[in-house]
Amino acid sequence: MRTRLTELLGIDHPVMLAGMGGVSYADLVTAVSDAGGFGCLGASTMDNDTMVAEIAAVRGATGKPFGVDLLTAMPGDMQAQVQLIIEGGATAFVAGLGVPSDVVEQCHRNNVIVVSMCGKVAHAVRAVDAGCDLVVAQGTEAGGHTGQVASFPLIPQIVDAVGRQVPVVAAGGIFDGRGLAAALALGADGIWVGTRFIATPEARGVLGYKEKLLASHEDETTVSRAYSGKTMRVVRNRYTDYFEEHPDELESFPAQLGIAYNSGVMHLGGDSSTEGVDVDKECYPAGQGVGAITEVVPAGELVRRFVADAEATLDRLTRAR
Repeated sequence: MRTRLTELLGIDHPVMLAGMGGVSYADLVTAVSDAGGFGCLGASTMDNDTMVAEIAAVRGATGKPFGVDLLTAMPGDMQAQVQLIIEGGATAFVAGLGVPSDVVEQCHRNNVIVVSMCGKVAHAVRAVDAGCDLVVAQGTEAGGHTGQVASFPLIPQIVDAVGRQVPVVAAGGIFDGRGLAAALALGADGIWVGTRFIATPEARGVLGYKEKLLASHEDETTVSRAYSGKTMRVVRNRYTDYFEEHPDELESFPAQLGIAYNSGVMHLGGDSSTEGVDVDKECYPAGQGVGAITEVVPAGELVRRFVADAEATLDRLTRAR
């Protein structure tokens, strides 16, 4: 399945792993890239030494393309971090929570592709004007930090706004090949998938995370500022309920993030052996597609299923005509 996305990234299938902080580490990234998709490290929860080690682990395990995701809005020296990504041999830098204007030229000088996560048409236009090579149109159905516009109206509007200039990737609530087929029908060049890849043996997850996803229904997530101060879709629990009832106690980003860490409800980056996790308060980012996740499946197999199911769906629709 060839699209502008596969050509730009040098991959076989138009399936990108979301760079999920606390989840997308070297094992998961390698598995997705080796299967012909595009793996992406979630470095937002990593210190620089960990990020460098994880980049090295991916590069040592596969010769396939991969990216690294950071949050532009986080305090720190973005240019220094991007230089570490460049030196590590990553193919792309993915920026969340803001257009990475300060590092676009730095990336391009070193043949690194720049990707921008966008929740509004205006975000995508700014990203392309700043020189980004690829935009991800992420609807509010997505897990983690997300906006307010749903995927079905957002994706074609971003395609209309910037799709002639750069490839557009669809994100938000995509959990199988039907979502890939729908994304292509809306004019996107591929998909960016997060929540479905959490329920894989290669994904990192703190105590109770994968089990919670398997048990949750599609209506058991909520968009809350409880964990970071910015809107984040997570599994609804007693912690999100508290701040829904006491919004006056919320701080802005990143102060609220510090409160969550200090309150012992944020362990992203830990694994299933992490101590001190209260499964009724812990931050478990998840999209609305969570209700369709009923089993843990190897990441490489998921990539292949996405493509095979999309091809079957498109073939069925073609025959129906």
